[in-house]
Amino acid sequence: MKITSSSFRDNSAILAEYAFCAPDAKTHCTFGANRNPQLAWSDVPAEAKSLALICHDYDVPSKPDDVNQEGRTIPATLPRIDFFHWVLVDLDPKSVEIKAGEFSSGITTRGKAGPNAPRGTRQGINDYTMWFASDKDMSGNYFGYDGPCPPWNDSIVHHYVFTLYALDVATCGVSGIFTGGDVRAAIKGHVLAETKITGLYSLNPQVKT
Repeated sequence: MKITSSSFRDNSAILAEYAFCAPDAKTHCTFGANRNPQLAWSDVPAEAKSLALICHDYDVPSKPDDVNQEGRTIPATLPRIDFFHWVLVDLDPKSVEIKAGEFSSGITTRGKAGPNAPRGTRQGINDYTMWFASDKDMSGNYFGYDGPCPPWNDSIVHHYVFTLYALDVATCGVSGIFTGGDVRAAIKGHVLAETKITGLYSLNPQVKT
């Protein structure tokens, strides 16, 4: 199984068009177009009954102390954790593409609706749900795709991994409001094949992607 994108090349930079936050010379960052990138795939196993897609960033700082703080830089040595940006399940295994902007275009304050999504799919909440939990203007359940917004003072580039799974079940074993971790647990023992593509993004002008 193979996945590709016309929006970015594997291990190359993602454009701000597909990001939650875009660079800004005065304020470090501003809201981006937040469109989901185009993704296409091939060689799905014939016995696959559904597909699942997870996008996560594995470079998120494990401690928020220095995040987006003037005069500070997040060191590369700081331990990093996963941050889920998109959790999509029950995708038709006969499908071959997700078009750019098909599932997300623009930012929805307090999050897009879910879990029901286009094409009879379901989407879980991404980790902006947790990030904005204490923000009175932004808090809510953020379903579906919300793109990159790494700390503008991070010393490393962030990696956004889009992983497509071919499953032997027609309906993923999650219900209600679910997370990327829930899907990872639910698909254990049901993955027939998987493939991934990685995009790079940074809001720090001193970091090259």
